[in-house]
Amino acid sequence: MNTRKIRVLIVDDSALVRQTLTEILASDPDIEVIGTAGDPFVAADRIREQVPDVITLDIEMPRMDGLTFLQQIMLQHPIPVVICSSLAGEGAQSAIRALELGAVEIITKPRFGTKQFLEDSRILLCESVKAAAACRLRSPRVIRTVEPKLTADAILSGATGAMLETTEKVVAIGASTGGTEALKTLLETLPADCPGIVIVQHMPELFTRAFATRLDGLCAITVKEAEQNDTVIRGRALIAPGNHHLLLKRSGARYFVEVKDGPLVCRHRPSVDVLFRSAARYAGKNAVGAILTGMGDDGARGMLEMKQAGANTIAQDEATSVVFGMPKEAIKTGAIDKVLPLQSIAGAILAYAR
Repeated sequence: MNTRKIRVLIVDDSALVRQTLTEILASDPDIEVIGTAGDPFVAADRIREQVPDVITLDIEMPRMDGLTFLQQIMLQHPIPVVICSSLAGEGAQSAIRALELGAVEIITKPRFGTKQFLEDSRILLCESVKAAAACRLRSPRVIRTVEPKLTADAILSGATGAMLETTEKVVAIGASTGGTEALKTLLETLPADCPGIVIVQHMPELFTRAFATRLDGLCAITVKEAEQNDTVIRGRALIAPGNHHLLLKRSGARYFVEVKDGPLVCRHRPSVDVLFRSAARYAGKNAVGAILTGMGDDGARGMLEMKQAGANTIAQDEATSVVFGMPKEAIKTGAIDKVLPLQSIAGAILAYAR
């Protein structure tokens, strides 16, 4: 079967970065680099000549910055955009803003390192481009829920002494492409006394801290990038740091997290499967699992283990997913109790946490 290659336009003011990205992407038989541009004005000319399936976009460029160009693309001719950014603190904040404006992924600019580092970077870069190509862009992309902020009282009314056991509940969430906006919609809806949450969102190193800080300012709950031995407590969400796996552990009645190095799992680090499998092992029937929008099958096997251990499980539906890959694969295994639109998942989590 002869399928058409994914056509990519690379936009970056560095000739070295353009060359490196071209070489990396061209190494994948499913991807074709149809052009490069040193700034957004040249990029606009290239798009008029041939519309790409995906654009990789630098943020800091001469003549016009990447965020301004991204806004114009999304208004005039929506094309999936992968932000290719440096690791600088300011760059991380701008990249998070780009996701809010409609970009679908963030990748870090390739840098020289060990052979294994370069191979991991190649896998992540090519996977990000393929995920972006599979996206269904919406205008506007952000799904705003009309559901009011939920209070625990609405779900946990008539609490008895037995209800105190809900402090033992823990929520594990996995997401990838489109997940940053989905997580924002979900976490903004949760009340300040919701069960403790652990999250894997596929995102590069250092960007997860900026993402967590952004969510912390928007949500009633506390959101932070997870650190080794952080306790999982009510009203707090811990997000896996980029380039590290996150595991849920338990000591007596206390849940805590372990942050670990290790190989890519399901082509990702952090991996949703790693988190979900640890939740199955250490939380069992006290866990609630949710798998959100994303490309590929990361999380499907781990979600099945959670289900088999007695956990309640939720998948985001196709209509509200930017990419229906990860939820679809989990559903296919028989691991999912409920398939729900994004705006209904917070309520279901609280109901299961009774």
